[in-house]
Amino acid sequence: MKRRSPRLATPAARLETYLNHVSRYAGHADRILPMQSYAKGLLLPLERKSIEPMAARLAPGNVRQTHQSLHHVVADAAWSDAALLGAVRDEVLPELTRRYPVIAWIVDDTGFPKKGRHSVGVARQYCGQVGKQDNCQVAVSVSLATAHDSLPVKYQLYLPESWANDGERRKKAGVPAEVCFQTKPEIALSQLRALLDEGVPRGVVLADAAYGNDHGFRSHLGALGLEYVVGIQSSTTLWPPGQAPQSPAPRKATGRPPRLLRRDERHPPLPAKELALCLTGSDLRTVSWREGTRGTMRSRFAALRVRAAHRDSWRREPHPEQWLLLEWPQHEPEPTKYWLSNLPASVSLRQLVRLAKQRWIIERDYEKLKQELGLGHFEGRGWRGFHHHASLCIAAYGFLVLERCLFSPPAGSPPRPAVGLRLRLPRPEPRYTPRGAARAHGTP
Repeated sequence: MKRRSPRLATPAARLETYLNHVSRYAGHADRILPMQSYAKGLLLPLERKSIEPMAARLAPGNVRQTHQSLHHVVADAAWSDAALLGAVRDEVLPELTRRYPVIAWIVDDTGFPKKGRHSVGVARQYCGQVGKQDNCQVAVSVSLATAHDSLPVKYQLYLPESWANDGERRKKAGVPAEVCFQTKPEIALSQLRALLDEGVPRGVVLADAAYGNDHGFRSHLGALGLEYVVGIQSSTTLWPPGQAPQSPAPRKATGRPPRLLRRDERHPPLPAKELALCLTGSDLRTVSWREGTRGTMRSRFAALRVRAAHRDSWRREPHPEQWLLLEWPQHEPEPTKYWLSNLPASVSLRQLVRLAKQRWIIERDYEKLKQELGLGHFEGRGWRGFHHHASLCIAAYGFLVLERCLFSPPAGSPPRPAVGLRLRLPRPEPRYTPRGAARAHGTP
């Protein structure tokens, strides 16, 4: 679809056009206006993006009715999150790829600290926002990324096993019957399969060690025909360059011929860390990958052709060769990061490094989604509300990505912020303070 030139409309007019397209998937005409209002509320400069503060700003003279309509469209209405995210992708992707192609599909998860035990999916688990185990919800996502921008296109709550097997809590939170326990890598794989089925332009799959250390996850990516650069832990065992497990034992006079590979005790596989410590300074190259706030970002890297050693004594053929990429900063006593990649042997070290480091862009997405659009501000407890709120946050973020694309700077210059959005809204009541807003004089 050909989009209007930025000179022919104001940002507010472009927002109306954008929301008219994505809200077609509301499922019912009565939901379109509340859905659009909710998305606009997420774009407003409010301290808290929960329903009541948004209703008070969107319709200060009719807060109660607006609150009810916004709550209904998010917490109760049965519209499809997948359809809405697909509409957002269809609107944004043509502009996102107008100058730069999709280079990566980024798998990641994000946590939301939460008290109590009744909010759907809440459990004591690792939460990246606080950097430790805590009571939280965790959602898995896949984003499409170019060299300069990215957009989340898949998003699903991780349901811990304690929740998946608790019928009473499932019923109270409205968890669909078809949702069963899946690990985070399994959720990510189902999202990636959906993108393949939808014909989305392919990119190299990027993920951190929480996913890349799962051999099954890497194997399934290869089976799907996807290239990847994924983080691994330093303890992952690998066969050094030029080595592999031994061929099956010679056939004996009786019995079936041996078919499984063997390991030689004199030449066992090594953990990635031990393999890296065998390198010398001449094996490392300084590579820069992008401009940061403090100038050009660079470090020392090495790339080796290795084979995974995961349960290869139960295989008939060795695992295929792939890249081990490691980062060893100048003043560190040992490498700090490791990646495995099935990219072709002809790929350059600079390409490997730039792809491995491209995961930074998802951190920018989540920072804006949480701090500017209130991704973690939903106060409900149900499965439907959690996903509806997130889908509308991503829809609002999609518009900001569009604005950046329309006013993108020349190649090589730092990204410009989106054009300021000024919506025509009624003036708020001077003495009205919505529930959840900060109290006067900054007191808690």
